[in-house]
Amino acid sequence: MFDNPADSGATTAKLEGELLRSLERQKGEAIASQRLFARVDARIKVAVRPADSSQSARPSIAGTTADISRGGCRLLLPVPIGVGDHYRLEFESTEHPLPLTFARCTRCQLVREDAFEAGLQFAVSIDLPPSLYRPPSDLLG
Repeated sequence: MFDNPADSGATTAKLEGELLRSLERQKGEAIASQRLFARVDARIKVAVRPADSSQSARPSIAGTTADISRGGCRLLLPVPIGVGDHYRLEFESTEHPLPLTFARCTRCQLVREDAFEAGLQFAVSIDLPPSLYRPPSDLLG
């Protein structure tokens, strides 16, 4: 592979240096700018139910969005949900009307003993109401 065995060490060191510089450039803002849809911080109550009709009799899980985009959301929940499972999300907001949506859980992690954070990807992108992009009236002064 290498003509000179001494070159392999130099090549590896150069590659490691390039990889480290690449990781340093990957700040949160850079990663967020590569997202397909921009996220909006929003606290909206949501009822989470299994999407499978055979599981529809199971009780819903009451949660709150931490953020939402056209393609998915981040939820704060009192119990974990299954990664890879599909769920029916019913948003409970009169201020920010959102449609009933089906989503797949892409991650779920323990935040503390009674709180979990889950990332969900919507089956179909949704239109976010313009009210989500306006600052709350109490911040307008």
